[in-house]
Amino acid sequence: MDGVDIELTADGSHTLFIPALDEHYHSTNGAIQESKHVYIETGLHYCRKSYVTIFEIGFGTGLNAYLTLEDTINTDKKIQYLSIEANPLPCKVVEKLNYPNQLNAVDADLFVKLHEAAWNKTVKITQDFSLTKIEADLTQFDFNFIPGIDLVYFDAFAPDKQPEMWSQEIFDYLYSLMNDDAILVTYCAKGEVRRRMQHSGFMVERLPGPPGKREMLRAIKQSGNAQ
Repeated sequence: MDGVDIELTADGSHTLFIPALDEHYHSTNGAIQESKHVYIETGLHYCRKSYVTIFEIGFGTGLNAYLTLEDTINTDKKIQYLSIEANPLPCKVVEKLNYPNQLNAVDADLFVKLHEAAWNKTVKITQDFSLTKIEADLTQFDFNFIPGIDLVYFDAFAPDKQPEMWSQEIFDYLYSLMNDDAILVTYCAKGEVRRRMQHSGFMVERLPGPPGKREMLRAIKQSGNAQ
């Protein structure tokens, strides 16, 4: 993708800015802080399963995948990580991102491996983490391809920038693909988004957001809750 600028956020980690959309990939209050709070602490750590199938909406910089991978090093979880992205970043942008340094990663090469992994194939990154990057538009993708999902990282651009990604149809599809007791987390806390999730059948709760954001959403597909 052309036309992106690398910027520092308040916690010292990078984000990308797209002038054409007037949109950042992460919170300017801290990219790593936001991703850890929303997706790792409120999503992955809330999931009690030891083998977790994660579906991420928007691979982007690979930060969520990288934090998830790093988390498996200190836990007994095994992760099958699927991520869909319509506009993969060029290598010249990825190689400038400072996430491994900011996290003091023991094996910084793992971040590179995530980005070098072939698209549309399952690649074993470590013994406990396999990655399938899907190069496709979520609104046109054949969802029947994806197995039972335990956790969704919903990290699309904001609803006012990409409204088609936050439609009722999308949440209905995701609900149908998720296992009972599966979890969906997102940084977005807009009332219209919460209501669409509820209409799909999710039990939705507002939770404290990361620095600079008052709230976020976590949705659960409750056992035996027919749509």
